[in-house]
Amino acid sequence: MEAPMPTSQAEPWTLHPDRALPADPTTRDVARRIYAATKDLPIVSMHGHVDAAMLNADAPFGDPAQLLVVPDHYLVRMIVSQGVPHGDLGVPAQDGSRTETDPRAIWRTFCSHWHLYRGTPTRFWMEHVLVEVLGLTERPSADSADRLFDQITARLATDAFRPLALVDSLNLEILATTDPASATLDDHTALAARGWGERIVPTFRPDVVLHVHTPGWVDLVAELGERAGVTVDSYDAYLTALEARRRAFVERGARATDHGHFSPDTTPLSRDDAARIFTAALQGRATAAQAQAFSAHMLFEMARMSTEDGLTMQLHPGVLRNHSARVAAVRGADVGYDVPVATEYTHNLRPLLEAFGHHPDFRFIVFTVDETIFSRELAPLAGVYPAMKLGAPWWFLDTPDGMRRFREAVTDTAGFYNTTGFVDDTRAFFSIPARHDLSRRIDAGYLARLVAEHRLEEDEATETAVDLAYNLPKQAYPALR
Repeated sequence: MEAPMPTSQAEPWTLHPDRALPADPTTRDVARRIYAATKDLPIVSMHGHVDAAMLNADAPFGDPAQLLVVPDHYLVRMIVSQGVPHGDLGVPAQDGSRTETDPRAIWRTFCSHWHLYRGTPTRFWMEHVLVEVLGLTERPSADSADRLFDQITARLATDAFRPLALVDSLNLEILATTDPASATLDDHTALAARGWGERIVPTFRPDVVLHVHTPGWVDLVAELGERAGVTVDSYDAYLTALEARRRAFVERGARATDHGHFSPDTTPLSRDDAARIFTAALQGRATAAQAQAFSAHMLFEMARMSTEDGLTMQLHPGVLRNHSARVAAVRGADVGYDVPVATEYTHNLRPLLEAFGHHPDFRFIVFTVDETIFSRELAPLAGVYPAMKLGAPWWFLDTPDGMRRFREAVTDTAGFYNTTGFVDDTRAFFSIPARHDLSRRIDAGYLARLVAEHRLEEDEATETAVDLAYNLPKQAYPALR
């Protein structure tokens, strides 16, 4: 006998107030009180990928599919893993391959696969967006897809759902974008002229010009020089251009740099060796080994520059980008095929930390997607070098259980105050408060356990929760102007 099909949702869709809090009643009661102290705090979003041009344009969002589905690799990769082509989800093709362009059809595909997200953080985030932000009362399904599409579309057409209005209504005290070294920063300049310069700030992301084997690297370096007003025909001119661009970012409110290198190697080169590799790269003659050595050297140089201009240095290595070359050729980057690899930090970070780990003007935040090294390498390093702090669980680790494991792995050695609070690292603008809310709930649960075990007093736990949610990220990314 076949199992009966599930019936449609009978009651209005609501979210439980205790979601992601501890199941144990005693600990849950403490967690509720701790969470209550943080849930309405302003959001300090210092590491993300929301488009500055979108914020500056402040135009109404298009449709639910383009807003919530197509650009979100978390959503896309799960459905693709079940055999649904990228094209059915509206992910653009670079070779003319079929791509669905009807937003309603894309939305139906997402809604009909809603069950795939059970137990995932994506489910938690999307529930928050759909219920708490967009006010829906019905779960996504094949049956509800069209109704939800119409309801969301109607809301997006209102002034309350324009980007800058949402910066206020989503309680974003500060929102950092991530911008290439050659960005004009015109959108940030325009936003500042309208009074948003202290709340929407750029972040300096120079990866493509630090890796000499980046496709089109020579042209990218020329563009860097053009933006900086420097003819980049030598290694010294290259450093001058990078320093000039960093200053331009600081002038527009930047507080940090961001580095997504494959390896965390920070071994410096002599000036002559660096200049020799740079010249070979300009001539298209740099070897793979030289390219790797130059990238490591430039991480060291970025740290040196941070001691001079004050920008907090963020490093998040250890991801093999575009694991499927075939998919990358057809659909491009950022469609779900970036995969973590095992990463070594103790030896790789030693040159940088030997040189700058005790520098009073250096702030260095390290992230990882290899959680096996939290307790073995990163917590001991952050637990002794004053300049280094641990970034939050990131990407594949910003899950309820991943965040709990993080606290359990690092607190013994690094404590709470050698961490820097949560980062959402997202392009999904609407999901920012959902991601921060989940982090606050998990931290409340972890701290509540310490209270229940008589390892902390409740007032200490509450103070720590507030610091983790709000004070520590502000301290880690101070304003520079």
